[in-house]
Amino acid sequence: MQKVPMFEVTFNKLSEELEQLKSEERGKIAQEIDKARELGDLKENAEYHSAKERQGLMEARIVELTDVIGRAQVVDPSTLAHERVSFGSTVVLIDQNSDIESVYTIVGVQESNPSRGLISIESPMARVLIGKEEGDEVVLTLPSGQTLFDIEEIKYSPIEL
Repeated sequence: MQKVPMFEVTFNKLSEELEQLKSEERGKIAQEIDKARELGDLKENAEYHSAKERQGLMEARIVELTDVIGRAQVVDPSTLAHERVSFGSTVVLIDQNSDIESVYTIVGVQESNPSRGLISIESPMARVLIGKEEGDEVVLTLPSGQTLFDIEEIKYSPIEL
């Protein structure tokens, strides 16, 4: 079973969601299904079918969360050296053609938000960056094609999730 790195705040949030689904939502949906059953004919009972569909989606989410939490490896990136790009590193890249600066932080799959510069450790870009040092050149495949970047800086910067 492959461990999945994540921040403690994310682990806690997912654990709370799982507990809430199991302890509260399961009961609520079971009550809705019971009420809908009392309405009679189940073939044309929209309330019943809606509640059963929500129950299926909720159970799938419970299975997903149980798997993710079971494989979670909570990492505190503030304790890592960040001499090389690793989980939690903020990387400042300079495009060699345009001199445009880009900043990315390597995060877990659950925390990924590319529009905020938070890229998943499992993404192709992160795979290229992991283990690199300041001053290294990297070729990244972007929507515009392959681009050559210099790694200007590697540091730890706290992020808001």
